[in-house]
Amino acid sequence: MAKRLLFGVLLLAALAWARPAAATARFGLGADWLVDPGDGALQLTLAGEKQVVRNLGVGGRIGVLFLSGPARFGVPIDASLRVKLGRFYVEGLAGPWIVFDDGDALRLHAAIGIGLIARGVQLGLEVGYLDPTSMVGVRLAFPF
Repeated sequence: MAKRLLFGVLLLAALAWARPAAATARFGLGADWLVDPGDGALQLTLAGEKQVVRNLGVGGRIGVLFLSGPARFGVPIDASLRVKLGRFYVEGLAGPWIVFDDGDALRLHAAIGIGLIARGVQLGLEVGYLDPTSMVGVRLAFPF
């Protein structure tokens, strides 16, 4: 009985002392060049991330997408895995991008991004694939 009581007290003390993992949210702007057709893409995104260990976070982003030539709108959705290395970050992204008024409405997106975090503002480069072509882009994000 005394062992159970001691275990219960220790468990409650550990739960009271534990801190929840840090979570952050970011408003982002993106501009991409789709290599094969030479089209452009602009995005406004909202991203969330939860730190799971010291320098590793998991999260996702969703937003509004505009593709040029011909003009189409869509919804980019990505899951992310981000490693922070001091003022720099490296991230992997993957998910479906939904493009309206297009023969291939559901497109696979996968990318790797690197960037710099300065005074909270994040500026990065993203290289990836948006079915059926590769893409190169820049990202600017503002945490809140």
